[in-house]
Amino acid sequence: MKSVRGVAYVLSVLLVAAGVTVTLQSGLASADQITSRSLTLIGVGNVGGSLPGGNVNHKLTFTIPTLGTALGSVLFEYCTVASKVACTAPTGMDASIVTGVTDTGSAVTGWSVHASTVNSVIVKRAAASNPAGGALVIQLNNIKNPTTTNYTFFVRISTFSSLDGTGTAIDTGSVAASTATAIQLSGVMPESLIFCTGGTISMNGSVPDCTTATTGVIEFNQLFSPQDTAIAKSQMAASTNAFSGYVITVNGPTLTSGTSTITAMAPGAADAPVAGSKGSNQFGLNLRANTNTGGPTGISSFPGSSADINPAPNGTDLRGQPASDYNVVNNFKFSTGDVIAGSDNGGTGPTNGQLYTISYIANVAGNLTAGTYSTTLTYICTPTY
Repeated sequence: MKSVRGVAYVLSVLLVAAGVTVTLQSGLASADQITSRSLTLIGVGNVGGSLPGGNVNHKLTFTIPTLGTALGSVLFEYCTVASKVACTAPTGMDASIVTGVTDTGSAVTGWSVHASTVNSVIVKRAAASNPAGGALVIQLNNIKNPTTTNYTFFVRISTFSSLDGTGTAIDTGSVAASTATAIQLSGVMPESLIFCTGGTISMNGSVPDCTTATTGVIEFNQLFSPQDTAIAKSQMAASTNAFSGYVITVNGPTLTSGTSTITAMAPGAADAPVAGSKGSNQFGLNLRANTNTGGPTGISSFPGSSADINPAPNGTDLRGQPASDYNVVNNFKFSTGDVIAGSDNGGTGPTNGQLYTISYIANVAGNLTAGTYSTTLTYICTPTY
């Protein structure tokens, strides 16, 4: 009999344990598992979304499987673990300061905050009804993240027919998120001037590449002759972040061989600069795409040898442009110290890089002394910060 009683006692314990198991499961029997669930921590202003202790927005996206039951409210519980044990609030977090709900993109809209505590928020609808779709997007605005760095926390989600988060849950699920150490990057943009000159300068996409500038030793396309105009070209590029932009001047003498010179083309107004004419001693330049139509007598091959500024000025981030006296097609002049270009399109100011092509012409009289005529021109770009 003693052993029988022992067996009976053991059976009794097993039966009681089985009863407890059934009781725990019965409370969740009607709750289906929420799917496609996620929590996105969205920064506000300069505060990163995952900043420990940061006041940010929590965007919860999830799909409820039960559409045939009236939906009235959703309970969000912030816990240290995901499972259905006692919910302990993550250290330092505060959901009681929530200021509202954003439900853009949600299949069910019209949510508002019903109640909140340090680690829970209940949102509700105006009236419970069957949801037309299960994909919900509910963003809780102004939630204080847990203050522990690199810490994972969980949000338990439960839907209810009631408007206050009470009663039997319809659907349940949980999501996880983590605070993370903020990575702070900083860099310094100093006062900047990029300026280069050369025979040619290549473009890297739409930006001049000064590393490609070739030698500045330029030769005219032909021997000087009173019957034709000799031409040459060089290029320069400039950009600056100077508040008042830049100006570029040309500096140097006209073409000279010993004591013999070729006359610099006289300064003139922008609407009537001096044009070239074969048979006269003339040296000048401009910064335009010139043509052989209506231009100086004798010029036969300017196309391909000259070009307008590239990219073209737009008055905002591309301000560079030729100065007025050097900005007329087929018209040329030269005067040392002249401003030939500047970033004054749309108001003087900083500008991205642009490429200038400088076209030179030389006409000579038949009695010009024979010799090698040359000059050294220095282009100076001066930014004003």
